[in-house]
Amino acid sequence: MKIVLKTFYGLEDVLADELKELGYPESVKLNRAVQIEGEWKDVYFLNLHIRCAISVLVELRKFPVTTEKDLYTEAKKINWSALFDVRKTFAVKGAVNSSLFNHSQFPFLLIKDAIVDHFRDVKGERPDINVKSPQVVIDLYVRENEAVISVNTSGVPLFQRGYRQSTGDAPLNEVVAAALLRMTEWDKKTTLIDPFCGSGTLLIEAALLAAGIPSNIERTHYAFKNMANYDAPLWEEIHAKANKVVKELPCTLIGGDIDSQMVMKSKRNLRGFSFGRFVEVHNAALEEFPFPEGPAVLITNPPYGERLETDVEELYGTLGSIMKHRLMGYSCFVISSSEAGFKYLALKPDKKYKLFNGDLECSFRKYSIYEGSKKGVDPSEIKE
Repeated sequence: MKIVLKTFYGLEDVLADELKELGYPESVKLNRAVQIEGEWKDVYFLNLHIRCAISVLVELRKFPVTTEKDLYTEAKKINWSALFDVRKTFAVKGAVNSSLFNHSQFPFLLIKDAIVDHFRDVKGERPDINVKSPQVVIDLYVRENEAVISVNTSGVPLFQRGYRQSTGDAPLNEVVAAALLRMTEWDKKTTLIDPFCGSGTLLIEAALLAAGIPSNIERTHYAFKNMANYDAPLWEEIHAKANKVVKELPCTLIGGDIDSQMVMKSKRNLRGFSFGRFVEVHNAALEEFPFPEGPAVLITNPPYGERLETDVEELYGTLGSIMKHRLMGYSCFVISSSEAGFKYLALKPDKKYKLFNGDLECSFRKYSIYEGSKKGVDPSEIKE
């Protein structure tokens, strides 16, 4: 069957590479998604092990659409009562990009009606709809004259890992954090540092990656558990094989934040893991952060001035100065939505990637710092 793993814009290649590492070399890149072929055991395995996907969908039906009626007619052909029990709640969600429909919500209503009518015909009763917390999630994707109906086997997005007890006002999405770490090509041995660690997302995802522990190991809810074909022994077997505990990490991880409350939240989130005690977290301003000698990897998500009030010029200017003068031998990676912030770094990036953190369009940039580097930029060239 066709399995589609959804992700954020710009992360399709990263997700395809991760799938290859997990044993799925054949994949097709789609818009904000990657498609593979597999079985239900793969669905279970991927929901647990995949780090860079938002959800795992199983395709039920793909068909051309010429009129609104086609959606209902084709959806009615699916044996919904074999998919889930009438006592389970459901919702229809997804995305519609088609000039055929004047109202973007109408296609979802058509699918809902087809499901309800199927159950009435076959069972003599209908399942209830629960838009906020459905037990079964049906996904509809329409692009002009083509429609795909799938079942979302994850349910709530996979970035809801289950490990984050405390967050700040501007947390980094866990799926984005996992993808950024892969984009650095970090070897999982070199020291990794985040001086703006907030509630610790990058540190935790880095530790999970280095330890070989699935990012979703703490998560208990998956929508596939509410499906009629749920194989509990198979899921338990897959879950039991996953790494859960490590006695040490193969690398040094160091984080910090100027806000003592955020440091406390970061430590609280780390405490839930066996590796938590091996991760250093300092309550320190950027100027006082204990950067070790290189080589090292710095990866960070400094405030953008969007959701947290920040003096962008001072903060990014200080970060750029520290990178140039104190971080020799470092590979530095910065994600931000602030173009002005990048200018105040006064460094020329080796690479730039466009991606999103939630709804914010961001740039992820790599800076190689070495003795005698000519990559510095004269601050007088910075245009307001």
